[in-house]
Order: sequence, then C-alpha cells, then structure tokens
Amino acid sequence: MLAKLERNLPRAGFVYEPKWDGFRALIFREGEAVDIRSRNDKKLGRYFPEIVEAVGSLPEPVFVLDGELVVPKGAGLDFAALMARLHPAAVRVDELRRSTPASFVAFDVLAVGERDLRAEPFVERRRVLRRLLGDACAGAIVLTPSTDDPDVAATWLEEFSSRGIDGVVAKSPDMPYSPGKRTMVKVKQERTADVVVAGLRLMMPTPGAPPAVGSLLLGLYDASEHLVHIGVVSQLTKTRRHELGRELAPLVTRLAGHPWEHGFGLERSPLGRLAGSAGRWSPDEMERDWIPLRPERVCEIAYDTIDEHRLRHPARFVRWRPDRDASSCSFQQVEAASGDVRAFLRS
Repeated sequence: MLAKLERNLPRAGFVYEPKWDGFRALIFREGEAVDIRSRNDKKLGRYFPEIVEAVGSLPEPVFVLDGELVVPKGAGLDFAALMARLHPAAVRVDELRRSTPASFVAFDVLAVGERDLRAEPFVERRRVLRRLLGDACAGAIVLTPSTDDPDVAATWLEEFSSRGIDGVVAKSPDMPYSPGKRTMVKVKQERTADVVVAGLRLMMPTPGAPPAVGSLLLGLYDASEHLVHIGVVSQLTKTRRHELGRELAPLVTRLAGHPWEHGFGLERSPLGRLAGSAGRWSPDEMERDWIPLRPERVCEIAYDTIDEHRLRHPARFVRWRPDRDASSCSFQQVEAASGDVRAFLRS
C-alpha cells in the first residue's frame, strides 16, 4: 500500500505516524521460515539476520508485517549504514549486524494465522499488531508511534526532520489495506538552502541552437572552508536551460585555481550514485564533462533529503540570491533538527 504526497498536514479524522527513512519491507513468517522482501520483491533476509531471529522469536507462528528497516545511530537514523548492510559477503554481514544493528519498525499487519486482515479497518489492524508484538517492542522489532493529534504530528515534522524521519503519514482509521493503491497521505516538508553554483553540465548540442544547460553543479562550504560538491539542479524547462546558458557564460573560468580542480565526490560512500547526489570526477581518471564557473553566484534551492553531504534527489531551482555572499553558504543551513529520533523510536 502506497501514499500520495502532500505538503500540508491534513487535520481532521486521521491517525498519524512518522514516515521513517529506511527500506520499506514486508515480513512473512510461517513457522521457522522467515522471509523479508523489499518493495521490488528483493529478498533481504540474508542481510539482516538479527531481524530474522527477532521475528522467529515471536510467539505467533504465522503472520505478515509491513514496516521499515532502519539503522539507529546516535540521536538519529543512518541511511548510509543501512545501505552498507546490503553486502554480498556473509562474513561482512556478520560483522555489520554487530557494528550497525538494524531495527524493523512495524506499522501494519496483513495477516495473523489464517485470518486475512487486509479488509479490516486500520484501527483494528493496529490493535492486532500491538497485541502480536507485545514485549518484542523493546528489541529489534519496534511498533511505530501513532497519534490522532495533528499538533503532535506537526511537532514530529519540526523536531525530527533530517534525522531519520522525513515526514508524517496520515491514515484514515477505517482504511483497509489496499496493495498498490495510494490511499494514505505522506506529508513531507520541502527544505530550502542557499548554495553556490560552481559548475554546469551542458546538454548535447543541437545544430544551430544556443548552448543549453543540462544541470547546475552545487556546492556548500564545510568547516575547513572547502567547497564541497553536494548535488545538482537538473529539472529545468527548455526555455530556462537556454536562459541559464546565456546568464552563466560570463562566469566560465579555467579549471586551474577552481575549488574543484583536483576533483570532487572522490570520497567513498555506501550510498553510491544517487539521482541527485554529487557525481564523481577526477582529472586523473576521466575526461572532464563539466564546465567550471567562478564560485560567485548563489541560488536558493528546494530539496527533500541530504545524506552525508549529498542530495538524494535533484534539487529544484527557486531563485537567484544576489544579496548573498557565496562564502557564507555553509553546511550549517542543513544541520539536523534537535530531536532524538532513537529515544523517540524506543519510547
């Protein structure tokens, strides 16, 4: 069952739950057999043996759960560590289960024994889920918090944003479980930041047409005053692509002396290459496919998630910020909120 995206929290007649930033998964148990499946039907059990064991220890021998796999770390959740858990080597899987143990946050139950619960109202499924998990909620399997108070849900959006909760899910109390249908509402805040435009990539040229920008390469300054390439703006209209080509042409500069002359995105990351994340470029390994710009122009972007200094999805261009000095654009803008997600998860 899926959810449709909205920016404003619906405030009448809903049950609210945190939207966890992890791997959505279904867990099937039949006796000693436990099967964990991703949304794309990929088998995940071998990567999370601690979850398989926790599920197998529950008293009920047959059930199907819906929820999210997460890795708690510090005061939040670590998506990069979760990605790293998908390792092919059994020895490494065993090491990771001890160093970065995962939790399964359960938020729905589809069946218990021979009882198919999908046509039951959500409030009844929630009651069955709570009874099914019982004391297991203190271990690797956690029952997601829930409230019918929209003001409480609104505080979740503010206090835990970017620490592992990337929104709120609103569910109707009488909602059946409808596979494949967007019958829930997910509310995600669109965050903004002022970033430095330090490079661009051009689209494939069309004979006789002016240059068109394919993407803008974005950066923020870290504590060492190094300009870190964080990601791209790529969703631009055809007209805007040509406008940007003309606007940014005076800023084109030589690579020598540019903050990224020795490459960018060279650090290793378990996140890999995400759609909006910084690409990797090294002058020693590949031909340059981008054009350096003097790092002077600042633009405001809208984005949803940033992981370890990388945008998970392409940002949206909002406006130029001629009033902002490029050197003032730092990672302080995107620091995590103050809420302790790990304590909240265990509460």
